[in-house]
Amino acid sequence: MKHNAKIIVLILCMFLVTQIIGLYVINYYSPTKVVNNNQINVTNPNALPLGLEPPPENQNLSIWAILLSVIPMFIVAVLLFFLLAKFKSDVIIKAWFFVVVIIALSVSLFSFLPKWAYIWIVVLAMAIPLAFFKVYKRNFIIHNLTELLIYPGIAAVFVALLSSPESPNRGIFAMIAILFLISIYDMWAVWRSKIMQKMAKYDVNRLKIFPGFLIPSMSKEDRKEIKNIKLSKSKTGKSKSKKMKVSIALLGGGDIVFPLIAAGVVLRRFGFTNVLGMQLPVASLIVTLFSIIGLGSLFIFSKKDKYYPAMPFISAGALTAIGLCYLIF
Repeated sequence: MKHNAKIIVLILCMFLVTQIIGLYVINYYSPTKVVNNNQINVTNPNALPLGLEPPPENQNLSIWAILLSVIPMFIVAVLLFFLLAKFKSDVIIKAWFFVVVIIALSVSLFSFLPKWAYIWIVVLAMAIPLAFFKVYKRNFIIHNLTELLIYPGIAAVFVALLSSPESPNRGIFAMIAILFLISIYDMWAVWRSKIMQKMAKYDVNRLKIFPGFLIPSMSKEDRKEIKNIKLSKSKTGKSKSKKMKVSIALLGGGDIVFPLIAAGVVLRRFGFTNVLGMQLPVASLIVTLFSIIGLGSLFIFSKKDKYYPAMPFISAGALTAIGLCYLIF
């Protein structure tokens, strides 16, 4: 295995928590179906904030038109990042990341808070300090905690762009195409061009930020050595310094947000299912479960000191789940 079992379980649990939070946030901003006299009316009382709601005309676009609007955004973002990195524009990259984090956190936080007057002042008062400590003050706890809310906010925006009440299957078909394309890109970027490794090293080593889960770990020998050093210091009152290697387990933001978007479009397509008197997003949870199985299989069969693209494994699980949803529901 690439990481020890505890690290793998922790990453998978964080992945699961993010997906569950994401489904809540996506559902909060999703259209609501109301049945009156056998007629279904679709309402959307909770519009996306900050003008992030797609224009009404976008709801009638074809699948190819949607893909041609989403894919260029992704390409431009990657090219812009490399252009700024080439000229070592760290200040601009961090400012860009800072703004994106504030927006994503605000979208998620707003869905949980009561709708008081001027609630946005409270939302921003929470989002801005969290974004500041995440981007400009390196702290593993704040970094990973904010990640749990960032991707639900991003996913809510893209699910709204992909899905349409008038074309319930459009979001599904568009998502299938996106999963295929992003998996191909991920394999090329990791195994062929090595772009992903370069981006990760630049983010972690130079910018001191990383979009995704970031968990430090140490070997048993190093942990024992630290324990012995602390014990020695308590006895002698003297401390000695020693360099130790700290490995970092990473899971990129794309590997978190794309399966969440897939679960979100499935939620808008299949909705909730009555299970023992409870309304549960069963179809979406199936996508989440199979995505975790795909990610878990990667961690189990991967080897140390080697880089692997996660999206092909996650996409395989998500696509299998989507197929099952059409068979079951």
